[in-house]
Amino acid sequence: MTIKKTTQTRRSFLKRGVALGAASTVPSTFYINHAWAQDTSYDGGMFDADGATLNVGEWGGGWEEFVRKALTDQFEQDFNCKINWDSSFPWFPKFVTQGAQDPVYDICNWNLPNLTQTKQAGDFFLTTDEVRANVPNAADCWDFAFASGAGVTWAYMPYVYAFRTDAGDAPTSFRDFWDARFANKRGTYGTENGLMHAFFMATAQEFGKDQYDMDAAFQALEDAMPMKVSEFTFNMLSLLERGEVDIAVHIEGEALSLKRKGVPVDVWEWDSHPILTQTKTISRYSDPMQKKLAFALLNRTLSPDFLNAFGDEFMWRPTNSKASITAPLAENGVENTADATKAFWVPDWDFFVENKLDITDRLNQIFGL
Repeated sequence: MTIKKTTQTRRSFLKRGVALGAASTVPSTFYINHAWAQDTSYDGGMFDADGATLNVGEWGGGWEEFVRKALTDQFEQDFNCKINWDSSFPWFPKFVTQGAQDPVYDICNWNLPNLTQTKQAGDFFLTTDEVRANVPNAADCWDFAFASGAGVTWAYMPYVYAFRTDAGDAPTSFRDFWDARFANKRGTYGTENGLMHAFFMATAQEFGKDQYDMDAAFQALEDAMPMKVSEFTFNMLSLLERGEVDIAVHIEGEALSLKRKGVPVDVWEWDSHPILTQTKTISRYSDPMQKKLAFALLNRTLSPDFLNAFGDEFMWRPTNSKASITAPLAENGVENTADATKAFWVPDWDFFVENKLDITDRLNQIFGL
């Protein structure tokens, strides 16, 4: 059975009702005259922000350490501003609790399922067209960088199988995950992990009519049991390194980090070519100075200089056509060309969010959670 995007379950109806209530408030004269209603534009140059604070939602840990050194420390000096960095994910409840007109972040970095959930709940973000008009480096990005409809995707990775090279032949098709030789040695993720969401959609496309065929995905994943279910990708890397799993759902750069350490692990890119993305949004109702700073920060994020350094550190691929592929990927034939990117696709996260509660319940049953 294929469940189309417009299908209403009791839960999705209730969820959409809450979102509609939050998004349907009639604007008051106060909002029309508020500072954020003023036009804001940015042409790519530096300006003095007079000590303004830019509220940023972004990942923490080693990611934050690198981005601060490679991007935002200098940005604060160049624009005379302060970055207020918050890494306490998830962002969705913070946005909906504080409301669209009082944005908790001026610029925010997302995985697309969480962005889609927030986008559906209210008028939080500038559209891709509005952002493109004020971020000069966006002109050099591939078309799929704007597929979300909100903000710009600046980096991406293909989904892969990470596999132990000492456990037999390398996988050559998506269905090899189900080979009998991998019984009880398969690795996937809990239902709140975005990699599991993508694996579910890709499994539906492989075993069913299309990515919307939920019953086909449920049956295939039930057939793959027992699997080792991890909450986080770095935990899965540990399972691979210890040999507790021989094949696992993963993303290219993180999985290749084990290979660089000398662990007998390699990757196989799914032949349907879905991608994991990092997408930055700019809040519609941020004040003009914060919005202008957000444009400037996104423009620098999309610069080849930053994307090249970021790719070298974390092995993410850039969406800017003028940026380079990091050497370890380039040595394996990865290119940043129109032909190399045309096969990539982004799962229909609007559909997934509409059906997430029902998908989560069924997967938890399959996983025995």
